[in-house]
Amino acid sequence: MKPIKTLSSLASAGALAGKRVFIRADLNVPLKDGQITEDTRVRASVPGIKMALDAGAAVMVTSHLGRPKEGIVGPDDTLAPVGERLSELLGQVVTLATDWVDGVGTAPGQVVLLENCRCNVGEKKNDPALARKMAALCDIYVNDAFGTAHRAEATTYGMAEFAPVACAGPLLEAELDALGRALHEPRRPLVAIVGGAKVSTKLSILQALADKVDQLVVGGGIANTFMLAAGLPIGKSLAEPEQVAQARAVIDMMKKRGAAVPIPVDVVCAKSFSADAQASTKTAEQVEDDDMILDIGPRTAQQLAGILAKAGTIVWNGPVGVFEFDAFAHGTETVSKAIADSPAFSIAGGGDTLAAIDKYDIQEKIGYISTGGGAFLEFLEGKTLPAVDILQKRAQD
Repeated sequence: MKPIKTLSSLASAGALAGKRVFIRADLNVPLKDGQITEDTRVRASVPGIKMALDAGAAVMVTSHLGRPKEGIVGPDDTLAPVGERLSELLGQVVTLATDWVDGVGTAPGQVVLLENCRCNVGEKKNDPALARKMAALCDIYVNDAFGTAHRAEATTYGMAEFAPVACAGPLLEAELDALGRALHEPRRPLVAIVGGAKVSTKLSILQALADKVDQLVVGGGIANTFMLAAGLPIGKSLAEPEQVAQARAVIDMMKKRGAAVPIPVDVVCAKSFSADAQASTKTAEQVEDDDMILDIGPRTAQQLAGILAKAGTIVWNGPVGVFEFDAFAHGTETVSKAIADSPAFSIAGGGDTLAAIDKYDIQEKIGYISTGGGAFLEFLEGKTLPAVDILQKRAQD
């Protein structure tokens, strides 16, 4: 990967003292009744902010929150609850600035939180006039928001283009290091787990991974489509029959490389999709016309656990069953714990994956937990992430 400037190297060189540092963080947290319900992203942003503060900078931080209408800050759009949490985590007052594009007052050692950047007209379209105005607020621009790296917006791309100096914060730096290690220099065997409802939404990533990995484990509705491709009955399970040819193509790509897509040998079914539905375990060939496959069976789970135990690198995106319902959670639990116990370097990303990690309390046993969803997938596909691309270009200045 091409080099980028980093906040850590600038801090080490003493280049931040007295400077105005603008940090684009990812503080897009879930809120209920104005209270943060899960603060992982806020906590993840703290090291970058502290790094700039400790180096003597005047710090400005902004983020998007939700999907606001440009030009309006509604009651659900404000970063005020995030400011309160940041004040607690940093142990100092974090003031919230509204209408900040035309100027903001700050001093070395202070942190100002700039209101939801997506409320600014022109943010999402990366309006150059807006980006230039915001870039003029700082001496050093820092992108520490990997979760938005796949979007070219005014605070993720335009500012990096026009600011005097543009660099990556420690969170973005760590994400790129971990993903690069998993994909560009993996310890073999490289195993990828891709779960989700639809093959169509993950088709490009499945095809990209089929060219790289030694084992491609598919889960959820995606696995049902692959079972169809293997000639197995799936009853009334969620699947995409129109994607069978694409699933077969992925299987063939893997076969040509001497690699494999393990197809479930047993499954857990129900007659309806509900938490209290009666679970029934059967071989893959025994699925009836009115069955819904909601999890992999215990034999399949053990097979996958065996593969994961021998892996050198594991990339994980998505559960293998409806783990939110306890009767259909065994497969995801077994796979989760197998990843945790594996000596492999593991990297996990995506909302449902993070929920499974949290449910089975294995955070400390995963090599790297990515904060990005869409950006994580696009990196795995080998796509250029705009926010990373512009930092690479600016590093050559």
